[in-house]
Amino acid sequence: INDSEGHPSSSHQTLKGTSKWATSLENLLEDPEGVKRFREFLKKEFSEENVLFWLACEEFKKTQGKKQMQEKAKEIYMTFLSSKASSQVNVEGQSRLSETILETPHPLMFQKLQDQIFNLMKYDSYSRFLKSDIFLNHKKCEEQEENSPEAQTAAKRASRIYNT
Repeated sequence: INDSEGHPSSSHQTLKGTSKWATSLENLLEDPEGVKRFREFLKKEFSEENVLFWLACEEFKKTQGKKQMQEKAKEIYMTFLSSKASSQVNVEGQSRLSETILETPHPLMFQKLQDQIFNLMKYDSYSRFLKSDIFLNHKKCEEQEENSPEAQTAAKRASRIYNT
């Protein structure tokens, strides 16, 4: 049995969507739709670069091969950390990396900076996001979909199938 979007549904539904996003920033960042909505919110606050940097660091950790790591490390540096960066993130000055470290990249080279940005988002913008129109409207739409006659009919059909 699939839900309206074609994903397998379960009679033991775990938290999803806005309910899951509201439990932690980690859960929000694990959901592509959550990231999309959070980015939309941060864009309005002129701080979208924070989540973009965080996502770039997550991708960087999965990068294989020295050459690819060097290229990706340089891209992250030039985009988010350099004094001339187009989307500079606000990290503590002394923790800025120098370009020389880009020659010998390793998967966790941005970890300290990524943690700073994560904490900035967690203790600052995330709580405002949960009170924002973007979040509240999305939550309202979800609740309306769950309470729609089609959703209830599907749930009844599913319960008849599983409770025979």
